[in-house]
Amino acid sequence: MKIKYFEDTDTALLEIGNAPVAETRDLSEDVTLDLDADGHVVSITLEHASLRGDLSEISFQRLGSLPSANRASALPVA
Repeated sequence: MKIKYFEDTDTALLEIGNAPVAETRDLSEDVTLDLDADGHVVSITLEHASLRGDLSEISFQRLGSLPSANRASALPVA
């Protein structure tokens, strides 16, 4: 996952995947969503990004994973 900020256009781009974009949907006047051929989100574009939030700091926080019991139940039973 990558976040790119284009200062000259005040645009933030959140790249979630690297699949080719098959469809772009306008969620609002300033937000677009790019989807792959299977409908999965590839990227989100936010225009006028500096007006929407503080871009001087971007943080990442990883939260705990699923409990091992839930993780095991997602696996096929032999």
